[in-house]
Amino acid sequence: MKRRKFIFNNLAAFGASLAWSASTAHELGMPASQPFKLNYAPHDGMFKTSAGTDFVEQVKFMADQGFRSVEDNGMLSRSNTEQEKIGKTLTELKMTMGVFVVDGGDNWKTSLTTGKQEFKDNFLKTCQQCVEVAKRVNAKWMTVVPGFYENHLPHEMQTANVIDALRRAADIFEPHGLVMVLEPLSDTPELFLRHSYQTFMICKAVNSPSCKILFDMFHMQRNEGNIMNNIDLCWDEIGYLQIGDNPGRNEPTTGEMNYKNIFKHIYEKGYKGILGMEHGNSKKDKEGEASVIAAYRLCDSF
Repeated sequence: MKRRKFIFNNLAAFGASLAWSASTAHELGMPASQPFKLNYAPHDGMFKTSAGTDFVEQVKFMADQGFRSVEDNGMLSRSNTEQEKIGKTLTELKMTMGVFVVDGGDNWKTSLTTGKQEFKDNFLKTCQQCVEVAKRVNAKWMTVVPGFYENHLPHEMQTANVIDALRRAADIFEPHGLVMVLEPLSDTPELFLRHSYQTFMICKAVNSPSCKILFDMFHMQRNEGNIMNNIDLCWDEIGYLQIGDNPGRNEPTTGEMNYKNIFKHIYEKGYKGILGMEHGNSKKDKEGEASVIAAYRLCDSF
């Protein structure tokens, strides 16, 4: 049996039990610089041992490994100068900026479910700031989390309050061609937005091209499972996808999710958007960073 075929068969058979290495991709006939079939986006810190702590240098390293996008949840907190430098680098490398967070600075405590005017005003003010940041880094998508469940209000009233605030935000983003992507989460059951079908309904009610779903497959595996079927059901309202294996929230091949099949399903649906690598590294240092890259090479080889 030829060496490449032997290695491929063993990788497929043992999956997460293997200790991946950077040479795996090479043995599979995938040069490090070859673009992936899907558009995966690493984040700040994922390759800091290999590329250093400077985000711009990390972006260059990502490009050298074949990645065509990046994402950065904390972009809003960076200086204007740093944002402009990042935007220039992405343009030079022909890379795309993925999501950053519409962060009001209070860790979701400002909940749109309450209907309180001061919370809505803070949210809309942050949306205005995000428009300027998006211009500097050539971004299109921004993550929105509506906040915590309000126990003193009926669920239907909370939903109406969220829809009202998101419609006002859509009025801000729509003239600029920007899209807020609503993310249902599994961090705590106290969060209002937790399911894909709930988010689908809200996007339909907002009825704007600037309000779509961020389908984070790690969170949805924990909250509802049935990933490929639920992606199909929500497809018309999905604007962005994120990745993370469960349990552990690390790279594909480290948990229970068959990301090779999931990626193939998404690819065959014709998805041209970004898949954010919203997870940690299962191992530390350069070995762990090489493992992340090799895992994506394997799962992308459908």
